[in-house]
Amino acid sequence: MKIRAEALLFDNDGTLVSSLDSVNRCWTRWAGEYGITAEHFAQIELHGRTAAEIAADLLPADVVPEAVARIEKLEVEDVPNGGVRLLPGTKAFLDYLPADRWAVVTSATRRLAEARLDAVGILPKTLIAADDVTRGKPDPEPYLLAARELGVDPARCVVFEDAPAGLQAGRAAGMTTVALATTHQAHELTADLVVKDLSALSALVTAVGVEISVRD
Repeated sequence: MKIRAEALLFDNDGTLVSSLDSVNRCWTRWAGEYGITAEHFAQIELHGRTAAEIAADLLPADVVPEAVARIEKLEVEDVPNGGVRLLPGTKAFLDYLPADRWAVVTSATRRLAEARLDAVGILPKTLIAADDVTRGKPDPEPYLLAARELGVDPARCVVFEDAPAGLQAGRAAGMTTVALATTHQAHELTADLVVKDLSALSALVTAVGVEISVRD
């Protein structure tokens, strides 16, 4: 299978990097600070959603801004503790792409996203973060904004995601979707293509875009 595109749009956590240890450590501490029981916390989907949406599910509205600032501080401060690592295939895949052909589109705040990306040596020319949109994934707004920033028709973009919410956002934006089974099992992911991670893919840069194919 070959996929042709003019721009490639990557989620960050679970797609380019893994920060699960840090996420679990920081959010567990955060929940304890705000008196949220383990049972209640376990019912909330964390992955692929903004901190503001998660906090709004758990806390009164007047507490949310303070709580969001607190989890951002905890997660940023945890980055040097080794809670972030590159996922297989990430560096080789991104190093091959021209800087103006790809973007990172994350549900994290810009401050947190930049801290995690910098820790593993990824420096995207274009980064869309939670601060840049009014509606996060699964709404298509983040991916549509990325396409606009790159000057590419959404229909000519490919989204790389590990979370159902992100894949839903990509589909709603009218983009081709590639799911990475790094966080969820393959059967839980709905996409045009499902692979284990970026190491399963190769990219060929052409005069008109990028051609993606599955490695033999």
